[in-house]
Amino acid sequence: MTFADRIIQFNNNLHLDAELPDGIDVMNPFKGEHAEDIADITNRFYHKYYNDHHPRKLILGINPGRLGAGVTGLPFTDTKRLNDECGIPFTKFSSHEPSSVFVYEVIKAFGGADNFYSNFYINSVCPLGFIKVNDAGKWVNFNYYDRKDLQTAVEPFILETLKQQIALGLETETVYCMGSGKNVDFLTRFNEKHKLFGHIIALDHPRFVVQYKQKHMQEYVQRYLDAFNI
Repeated sequence: MTFADRIIQFNNNLHLDAELPDGIDVMNPFKGEHAEDIADITNRFYHKYYNDHHPRKLILGINPGRLGAGVTGLPFTDTKRLNDECGIPFTKFSSHEPSSVFVYEVIKAFGGADNFYSNFYINSVCPLGFIKVNDAGKWVNFNYYDRKDLQTAVEPFILETLKQQIALGLETETVYCMGSGKNVDFLTRFNEKHKLFGHIIALDHPRFVVQYKQKHMQEYVQRYLDAFNI
């Protein structure tokens, strides 16, 4: 099996068997209403960029969001970036994720998608997302660390899935963590306990950059490149 085959198998087998706090639901794009389309997208993406046996460095976000991996099954890749930056045509529906804008600025600065994905694999500390109903009655994103009881409930799942992803063929000397606040704080404590990675490098979260630092985006792109030692 190639790296691509192992990623696809990992995604297809994702299942969270945990008692979640009231009002919070898990979001599994690989089992949802668009699962067939997501299978098509991810098969083409991973077989384009990961159809080999080369090890990669791991970049971890927080957990999938409704507009990003929740739609395409690909972390930080919306349908616009899928079409325009990855050259993978998809027209059944469209999605726009602000974080994807910044991530693909980094990817372009790194030398393009082929070069970037031959060196890195992106997922999240928790590879499945969460949603809750807000006061207006709408489903909204929820992070695994937003409630202590949710974090406690999913920690065994996080451990299991990180070990499974390391087994895909990932380097463990260094891991990059998107989210220099609560996400890296959790991952640091978690790693001290389970010792999965040698060193954690914190990166500003793409959503933070797009929402609050857009005028300085290229400075943050350079911060990523510096962290990657480019």
